[in-house]
Amino acid sequence: MKRTLAVICAALLVLSLSACGQRVPDYALGTVWGEIAEITGTKVTLTLGEISGDGGASGGDFTPPDMPDGSAGGTPPEKPDGESGGQPGGGETPPDLPGGAGDGNAPSMPGGGDDKGNSGMRQNVGFTAGGITLTVDLDGVEITENRNTVGVSDLAAGKVLCVRFGEDGKPKSAEVITAGQGGGQRPDGGNGGGASVDQGSSANTVSENGSYTGNSYTSVGDNENALRIDGATADFDGITVDKSAGATSNAENGDFYGVNAAILATGGATVTIKNSTVTSAARNGNGVFSYGKGTTVNIYGTRITTSADNSGGIQTTGGGTTNAYDLTVSTSGNSSAAIRSDRGGGTVTVNGGSYTSAGYNSPAVYSTASITVKNALLTAANSEALVIEGKNSITLEGCTVFGNMSAEKSSSGDINVHNIMLYQSMSGDADVGTSSLTVTGGTLTGSSGDMIFVTNTNAVIRMSGVAVENKDGTGAFLRVAGNNASHGWGTAGKNGAEVTFTADAQTVDGDIIVDSISTLDLTLENGSVFTGAVNIVSNAEGGTAVADNAMVTVGAGCTWNLTGDCTVTSLTNNGTINFGGHTVTLANGTVLRG
Repeated sequence: MKRTLAVICAALLVLSLSACGQRVPDYALGTVWGEIAEITGTKVTLTLGEISGDGGASGGDFTPPDMPDGSAGGTPPEKPDGESGGQPGGGETPPDLPGGAGDGNAPSMPGGGDDKGNSGMRQNVGFTAGGITLTVDLDGVEITENRNTVGVSDLAAGKVLCVRFGEDGKPKSAEVITAGQGGGQRPDGGNGGGASVDQGSSANTVSENGSYTGNSYTSVGDNENALRIDGATADFDGITVDKSAGATSNAENGDFYGVNAAILATGGATVTIKNSTVTSAARNGNGVFSYGKGTTVNIYGTRITTSADNSGGIQTTGGGTTNAYDLTVSTSGNSSAAIRSDRGGGTVTVNGGSYTSAGYNSPAVYSTASITVKNALLTAANSEALVIEGKNSITLEGCTVFGNMSAEKSSSGDINVHNIMLYQSMSGDADVGTSSLTVTGGTLTGSSGDMIFVTNTNAVIRMSGVAVENKDGTGAFLRVAGNNASHGWGTAGKNGAEVTFTADAQTVDGDIIVDSISTLDLTLENGSVFTGAVNIVSNAEGGTAVADNAMVTVGAGCTWNLTGDCTVTSLTNNGTINFGGHTVTLANGTVLRG
């Protein structure tokens, strides 16, 4: 049945049952699309319809609940289980892997989402209204538009809304979809589809080389930087910069190009900032923004504080460079990573300092770039600690890292709760390829869920001498799995991950889980000790199993202490395995016991 027909049938059923005074069918775990026809308070009336184009491939459908005994009578339908109502995929076949299946690239599937789990159906999306209306109450529901959190008051008639329902049949999240948009910004920072770079205006612009000491720069204007350095070599010492007000007319211009940032370096500028104070209370008011190839920001001993949503501490995009030393960064808005990058990425080097985020969907570090952090305190009070999107990296040395992701208020908590995530959103903000995480020394603490979650990407992870603590006793150490595509992260059943994990002189505590459409190559080396089980589980979306799901190598001098029965594809043991009464079952049926 076509998507449109399914949605219309569901809506007709809702209307007919409501008119008869009977119970409205349950939308539990379903998804609908509709054009906003009317807004009354927090109630939004949608004209339901069909999503087509790239976004429809990954967005998921609302499947009406089956009637009891297959009838279409007046008896209310049964509540769907977690596998129905919103089965993603749209029936489309994803493109082949670039360069073949073994090149380390995730499927280059369309659609996609943002870094925090929004569906990301922003590119090449079409919408056709079906004429049937549905009214939903969005009071207290998280609403996003172009990767930014918005309110009901920000919505308008004519916009297309994707609404996802929770288990209780009530709206759980909503996203404004940009219908009819073709192309978009390329991950390399170039302009796709004829888009142009819009950086707004500036209250104070430095375009000539010079040195500035003790100056103050302020802005309250819309789409306006407090201080912009454009193409100049400029040194600032002891300055005060305050972006206290001002809205952005286009949130992506704020995320990608630096509109509304307190400080924006652009046009190949080389900027040095020392012993300064930067504050921002404006939405999209990133503290210090480095945009474009050839642009470099060197910043020392500076305090950066942002308080509104979508306002990172230090932001790097379009191939820019940021070098930060001993900063004190604090963000309190949602979607406001302390160390942040976005489309086009770049190079970020951080040495020393404290970087703290307090908002939801606000990691301490979010990477669509090459980011290295040494000897720093990284704290995410209400979010996962680290996120890597696509072909990008985070390298940590001697850092203290803490994350505290909320299952209820995280936009991707319905997919997985975790402390570190490596994924590909398919939004175009990051090249498809291999994500890389390297952690050496320091501490890594997570309060909830799995320690590491990898989905819809290839990844290389190496940990050496890190003190790891997962305060959630039910969480896995590592989970490698597909997802239901409700946020556009690939196609359900085809969006697993391929992970190479190396434990180097590392203690690993906790289970490792790999689903049947994913692969793991686990190696223990240099005296590493792993206490836990490794198991292959079926893909939750029924995807076709792949070979070599879980390959385990225990190197010389290393130890694996089993805490439960295990299933792996293959096992190479040159060290010690303490079975503790448990078994290891190989793909060929061999059962190993102590």
